[in-house]
Formats: sequence, C-alpha cells, structure tokens
Amino acid sequence: MSNIESLFVTRLYRAALAEQGKPIDLAELENSCLAIAEDDEAGQDWCEKHGYAGYTSYASLDDLPWRFPIFKALVKVLDKHLEGFVKDVQFDLGEKKLKLDSLWINILPQGGMHSAHIHPHSVISGTCYVTMPMGTSAIKFEDPRLAMMMAAPPRKAKVRDELRTFIYRAPEAGEVLMWESWLRHEVPMNMAEEDRISVSFNYAWG
Repeated sequence: MSNIESLFVTRLYRAALAEQGKPIDLAELENSCLAIAEDDEAGQDWCEKHGYAGYTSYASLDDLPWRFPIFKALVKVLDKHLEGFVKDVQFDLGEKKLKLDSLWINILPQGGMHSAHIHPHSVISGTCYVTMPMGTSAIKFEDPRLAMMMAAPPRKAKVRDELRTFIYRAPEAGEVLMWESWLRHEVPMNMAEEDRISVSFNYAWG
C-alpha cells in the first residue's frame, strides 16, 4: 500500500498578543511608534539614504524597551509567546535560553514595501502588528526549497497550502507571528492609504 507523507515541516506561530501576559494597549503602542519615528533623525536619514519608503528604527535604535514602558511590557508578552513556540518546534536549548536580540519599529506608508530577506544570526524572528488598515499588504513567506527547484513545473492554482511556493498571511492588529529566522519573507507594497505599523524582533540563542 502506497504512502505519502510531508517532510521537513516549516512552522508558523500566530496568536493574539492578549493570549499571553498583560494586555497591550495598541493605541499607546501606535502613538509611541509614531513619536519615535518623528524624533529619530538618524533613522530618518538611514531610510532616505537606502530608499526605504516610510520609517524603520532597525538601523538606528536598539533600546526601545528603555525608552518607552509600552515596549518593555511588549517584550514580556513576546517572551511568553516564545515559550509556546519553542515547545512546538522542540528545540533542545540545553542550559541556554533564547533571548531577545533586537526589537524595531516599521512604518510603511502607501507605496512602501520591504523586499525579501532573512534574519541571519537569529533563531526565532517575528512581528507584532499595531495597525493593519483595510487593503494593506499581507506578509509573504517563501518556500525555503525554492532555490533547489531547478526544473520544477509550476503548481496548480488551487494547490494545498503546504505545497505552495509562496504563502501569504494577513494578521490583524494585536496579533503576533513568529517563525524560524532562516525563513525568507517580504512585505509587498502597501496599497492602503493609511500607514501599516508593526514591531519586529529577533531572538538569539545564548
């Protein structure tokens, strides 16, 4: 009797922030993101120099939890969510733990996008969503085997999710996604008139 099974599964964690820890005030988080973006001249300069439409604090600020209490509270909530994801992927961490390595703001206006990338030197990466206006772009994940599919024909239009070359997920404001940091992903162009605001993060081992 024939048997077909799925191998080398890629896991994606999705949950409401409110499922773990104390509730996060999204309005306060949004206002904090906007206030930091307005004051962060180094971040603004980096975005202009690199043609980044919108704002990111990735290259300019590494102390958000120290600057605003709302980010410190957010980290505590993310740590709780991480525990559940680590159990699911069954990492053997030994005596070490995964620790937050970086946390940064992303503000994508209409026309803004974030090209495909991975997060080197990290174990778990993710994003929590502050504002997701109607019509804004979903996050797009790429099959990590894509580069090895030298002569593969295209998949059918109605293929099952686990066989797709690209997967799109459109979280709601107040949700968090987590994935292993080697998973290539991107944010297509924001077609909504309002800003798409999120806070991304990396966890490293040790």
